[in-house]
Amino acid sequence: MSQSHQQPALSKCPGCEEPPVAGDLFCGACGYDLSAVPARPDDRPTMAITVPPAAPAGEAVRWPTAEETDSSDVPAPVVRPADVPGTDSGGRPLTGPDTPDAESGPGAASPSGPVRTGGPDSAAARARHDDRADPGGAEASGDFALAAPDPRAPEHAAALAAAPAPGAKVCVACRSGRVDADGYCENCGHAQPRERDHMEQELDAVAAVSDRGLRHHRNEDSFAVSSTALPDGSPAVVAIVCDGVSSASRPDEASAAAASAANETLLESLPRGTHPQQAMHEAIVAASEAVNALAREPAGAREHDAHRHQNAPACTLVGAIMAGGLLIVGWVGDSRVYWVPEDRTQPTARLTEDDSWAAQMVAAGLMNEAEAYADERAHAITGWLGADAYELEPHTAAFKPDRPGLVVVCTDGLWNYAESAEEMAAAVPADAREQPLHAARALVGHALDGGGHDNVTVALLPFAVRPQGAGSACDTV
Repeated sequence: MSQSHQQPALSKCPGCEEPPVAGDLFCGACGYDLSAVPARPDDRPTMAITVPPAAPAGEAVRWPTAEETDSSDVPAPVVRPADVPGTDSGGRPLTGPDTPDAESGPGAASPSGPVRTGGPDSAAARARHDDRADPGGAEASGDFALAAPDPRAPEHAAALAAAPAPGAKVCVACRSGRVDADGYCENCGHAQPRERDHMEQELDAVAAVSDRGLRHHRNEDSFAVSSTALPDGSPAVVAIVCDGVSSASRPDEASAAAASAANETLLESLPRGTHPQQAMHEAIVAASEAVNALAREPAGAREHDAHRHQNAPACTLVGAIMAGGLLIVGWVGDSRVYWVPEDRTQPTARLTEDDSWAAQMVAAGLMNEAEAYADERAHAITGWLGADAYELEPHTAAFKPDRPGLVVVCTDGLWNYAESAEEMAAAVPADAREQPLHAARALVGHALDGGGHDNVTVALLPFAVRPQGAGSACDTV
């Protein structure tokens, strides 16, 4: 059986300050638990605490004035505890300025003037946290050396302004960082525009411009322009424009493959003497095969996922050839070719017919053109290049203009804002034949000003005729 410690008598209740009755465990006035009050200790302090003597009345402690500032323009500490008169907890006088201290050792003389605790003469200054030697720099100022180059330093600024290595791309945002293989700046991390976002090309007799537009996140259009010679030495000029089908997979790859394949085929067949119209037909077939090849997959990939959705890459194509006084056009899809005569008083013309739902309705006599193109299904295409196309039906046509003019080859990203031949002629600058690249830029700007809802691509071919040229011919296949 253990014994409980007897609490000493209390003069007042800790809860209500009323005098409790001797021997009660609870206050009779407020019910406070008197047993919870801790007992007063029996021992007493054996070490007297000496209070430092107060300074004489009217005499204040004289603190030395800071004579220097650190790098932040704040007065630096100049006083050590030993510089101020006083006593320690044992009543002993503090070390005075002329008394040897623990740091300097017996017999060492203390500095006669104020000492900066962070200065080069103190222990704090001799203890470096980065273990770097900086003679004449950080050691002289008491600051720590930076772990990285200071961007304010002249040599660092010169390094940023230095020209990049030959062939290296420079960031369009900071104008100083190099662009890595992923398309981001190594200096500021800014994503760079894709190379296909805006493309331009100009030859002696043809110019083309392609732009991503204002709504699409990438440019799915592509083009190819070139020139060659026929067997008799006369020139032949080629322009191919392709528009990737956005609902298909990899439309940008499809348009690029089609434009490249068609252009290469024409550059091979025209110098051999192939008729330009036949050469255009073969070029469209070659472009179709190039797009179909993008949809081919290894057999193992199909066996791995037998239910994989097949969404073949697809695009449209339109092209023009100027050779031997003839203008040959070919197309599959809804990209177009317009004829704009140099004399704007002469009639303009659209030289292609769309492979679209609206065009079929008009051809069948079910709707007029205004009604058909006002329908939400108007731009649904019925012909394209791709492995999932029902059948390939290349369209080609041959014309022999009897007057000079301009051939406009474009995607629907442009003609959506200048649909009729008259509207397109009004959008073409008057000096387009003399400055085709400038005119192509202006037409792209016209589409962007109209809203830029789609990718915009246009190629311009100035057409010239000999003075004795007369008559016109048109054959549609």
